[in-house]
Amino acid sequence: MRGWVVAEDPELSFEIDRLRPIAKVSSRGPSAELIDLAAWASVRWGAGRLRPFLVAASPPANVARLPAPQRSRAGVHPVHPGARDLLERGGGVLRLPPSDDVVPVLAAAAGLGPTLVVTPSADRARLDAIRLRRAGLAVAHVPEEWAAAAGGVDVVIGARTAAWAPCPGLAAVIVVDEHDEALQEERAPTWHARDVAVERARRAGAPVLLVSPCPTVVGLAATGGRLRAPSIDAERAGWPIVEVVDRSRDEPWRTSLVSSPLVTHLRRADRTVVCVHNTPGRARILACRSCRSLTRCERCDAAVGLSDEGKLVCRRCGAERPATCLVCNGTAFANLKPGVTRLREELEAAAGRPVVAVTGRDADPPPAAGVYVGTEAVLHRVEHADVVAFLDIDLELLAPRYRAAEQTMALLARAARLVGPRRDRRDARLLLQTFVPGHDVIRAALLAEPGRLTEPERERRRSLELPPFAAMASVSGPGSDAVADALRAVPDVTVGGSADRYVVRASSWDRLGAALIAAPRPKGSRVRIEVDPPRL
Repeated sequence: MRGWVVAEDPELSFEIDRLRPIAKVSSRGPSAELIDLAAWASVRWGAGRLRPFLVAASPPANVARLPAPQRSRAGVHPVHPGARDLLERGGGVLRLPPSDDVVPVLAAAAGLGPTLVVTPSADRARLDAIRLRRAGLAVAHVPEEWAAAAGGVDVVIGARTAAWAPCPGLAAVIVVDEHDEALQEERAPTWHARDVAVERARRAGAPVLLVSPCPTVVGLAATGGRLRAPSIDAERAGWPIVEVVDRSRDEPWRTSLVSSPLVTHLRRADRTVVCVHNTPGRARILACRSCRSLTRCERCDAAVGLSDEGKLVCRRCGAERPATCLVCNGTAFANLKPGVTRLREELEAAAGRPVVAVTGRDADPPPAAGVYVGTEAVLHRVEHADVVAFLDIDLELLAPRYRAAEQTMALLARAARLVGPRRDRRDARLLLQTFVPGHDVIRAALLAEPGRLTEPERERRRSLELPPFAAMASVSGPGSDAVADALRAVPDVTVGGSADRYVVRASSWDRLGAALIAAPRPKGSRVRIEVDPPRL
């Protein structure tokens, strides 16, 4: 059996004669500081065990000995002056336009000493590592170069698990794109690399810098609200031009998502257009053209959608039936919420050129085309665009999630990187089709001032007691009823929701985590606990 040595001379809870000799010391492992951090995280995310965090902090292969430290002898230029100033003041949040280069920020941190850098993407971490090496810094890309990182380098860089990477003499911590959901672990315990990095920097007495084009309320609160933003002109130049299509006077029943301004861009053969619509399939909501009633499931009464095979399918219970109306037996339907498959056909007819559909289920890179349509996955699969059109941005703005506004702004930031800043490309733009043109997110994007979203969002969270002003978790799966009942008896813990998913709330993360750990699990249960789930 394999394991970790986590303490010397611990107090034993069993007889000493039950101990067995260590068969082999196979590898170096996490340092004492990271083991202590794992103990904190086990409570913070309601895990009650160290193993998931020790796995993240361990090398991917056995490391028998560490190499000698590697340090550069010369400073790296240029460095970002705002980042250097913020780091010297103890850290904070740096608002950086979407297409601005982050390497000068990393170089500014490396000037303080060994620096830990966490990015949302392994590919981006690899590219930044190459550029830092070319600038003369000793860099370890983790987890592949875990041993070099543990031996000592100027910069340790990697994706989410880099928050647990070794970095002797830690002098600064940088989290790139702290708004990105990829920084949160999908499996339970659902730890967030940003929060781990902030706590790790606090324990080491090192400054932490969160970099983002659209900082989150939680990120700002974690760093004491210290924010450094570019000038209005510089920030505006770093975002693309935003074109808003106001559909508030349109009748949804008769209006297509393929608007006239969109058709103008589609028909320009010299432009690459990416259309984003987070609704896969052919249709999600239909209405009978004869009696105008919504199509519903005959078994559970939920709204049904049209599959690619032409059948009506219920997403709640999975029931299928032929495409007929339960009220009048009609077979003609109005598509109130078309999916990507149906939109591809409409866009192709409007553009007069081939359109490629892209979804998260596709494994292969999309073929070259002038027009793409897909879910938000298309923003990660296409390398370049002249126009990114959000066909129905209201799906994101008005989603029943408390982070909907921030998540929509993050989508716009991703799209902005695809088309580039207005200072370089005056003809490139984001096209937003909406029924709520006065929404805070739309105004912030239109004016290229993401800071306009921060204060309204903070006040909403404060009034509704949502993170960072309270701690939240979801409890689901077989056995969740018993766990929810036990949590209801804990002071300072409230439980809401239903048998499908319970929402648990407490005044602090420590209290919530302790309550989740102490709640008994029924025998044979498969309870899933997500602390601070991103889509709640």
